[in-house]
Amino acid sequence: MPDYVAMYKLLFNAQTDAIAILQKAQQDTEEMFISSPEPDIRALESKSPEGDKLSDE
Repeated sequence: MPDYVAMYKLLFNAQTDAIAILQKAQQDTEEMFISSPEPDIRALESKSPEGDKLSDE
């Protein structure tokens, strides 16, 4: 007869280990994001092919 208690404990421990690994990875990547420098975002001027004329005539 299978030892269901041992099987349950093995599975439970593996699941909690996997959850801890995923939580640590999430915390590490969040810290990387928070500590990264601000991006250099700039608005670019938009010009239509006919110059600055944007309306249809």
